[in-house]
Amino acid sequence: MSEEPRNPVREAILELTAARGIGKTICPTEAAKAVSEDRWQKLLQDVRAEAVRLAKDGVVAIYRKGKPVDPDTFKGVYRIGLPGKVVGVPSEG
Repeated sequence: MSEEPRNPVREAILELTAARGIGKTICPTEAAKAVSEDRWQKLLQDVRAEAVRLAKDGVVAIYRKGKPVDPDTFKGVYRIGLPGKVVGVPSEG
């Protein structure tokens, strides 16, 4: 039985979102900086790719303006959180 290789980006996303809890989100830069304070900017693409994988598995959700978005088609600024209602975002309507 082979063990899956360690994925520090995945671990950072999972740890930070779990610590924040349902209804709160993290910024992708938080996950990148948790992996490397020096190289965090170079890790942002990895954070995005891992967030998309985790969202497709239903482990996290990707949010824009407080609303979950399709991990395959979202663009622009995003946040990562556990699936569920995000608190503190004004609803439009």
